[in-house]
Amino acid sequence: MTVTIGALSASVNERKTLAEELRLQLADDIVRGALEPGSTLDESDLARRFRVSRTPVREAIRQLAACGLIDARPHRGAVVARPSEERLADMFEVMAELESLCAALAAEHMNAAERLALENVHEELRALIQSGDPQRYYEVNETFHAAIYAGAHNSYLAEITLGTRARVQPFRRAQFRNIGRLAKSHVEHDAVVVAILRGERTSAAAAMRSHILTVRHEYSVYAVSR
Repeated sequence: MTVTIGALSASVNERKTLAEELRLQLADDIVRGALEPGSTLDESDLARRFRVSRTPVREAIRQLAACGLIDARPHRGAVVARPSEERLADMFEVMAELESLCAALAAEHMNAAERLALENVHEELRALIQSGDPQRYYEVNETFHAAIYAGAHNSYLAEITLGTRARVQPFRRAQFRNIGRLAKSHVEHDAVVVAILRGERTSAAAAMRSHILTVRHEYSVYAVSR
């Protein structure tokens, strides 16, 4: 049987999509407490639950281990390992400083095309507030922040910021479920965008730092409400 490159690519993309869906679902279960720290995650059980093969399950577990939500131990299986409050606070503190630096450098280095792209994605987020779809808002929000990382024109900073963001991503995503959070997030973004477009490094850094620390607070509100 002949298998085309296109078919192989589609198969790989399908596995990646399944793994991402599984990762999001399991991350949600862990963050909201449905899967408690210490709970064992069995690949076969998860494959049956989600009606998939073990391949995307294995990839989802690998991704969750990378962001600290799962402790994957060789020959001993995967165990839920949600960060402690102190650990989470430390992660957000570092996240706030990294993103504030990205915003500061973006205010200095973004070119005209990058500034226009940032404005456009900011407007897309504004339109999404009315839809009340936290998942779609989260997806576009990722693009918003990535545009600022890229606009800083510092590849190493972008690399470590993205790595840290991956660690706190499940918690950042969860806070969008708070009532009224989408609109508040957009207001916070607006302060960042205005400062960047004006080339105001200090103001951009301060606005971004405040935004990320607010995200941390909003997650705490979400966690208490579960």
